[in-house]
Amino acid sequence: MATKTTRCDPAEHLTDKKSIAAYINAALEDGDPAVIAAAVGDVARAKGMTRIARDAGLTRASLYKALGGEAKAEFGTILRVMDAIGVKLHATTS
Repeated sequence: MATKTTRCDPAEHLTDKKSIAAYINAALEDGDPAVIAAAVGDVARAKGMTRIARDAGLTRASLYKALGGEAKAEFGTILRVMDAIGVKLHATTS
């Protein structure tokens, strides 16, 4: 008997500030730049790519390209997008 699965889109579940912060924090804890970029992209999709691109000073196409996984997004781009989605980074000691 085959197992049936359904596709899950994280953007559908990122509906409030608390879930967005937890999602980004989990990606940051993972430490993989591709995972972080993908998580930021999921949040941007949840909030609306056109608005986030505009607020980050990017074109929609460059935002998709930067967060799509094929190209490595520059840290500055990630920071601008995080600001546009309303997320800030905070450093703590380990």
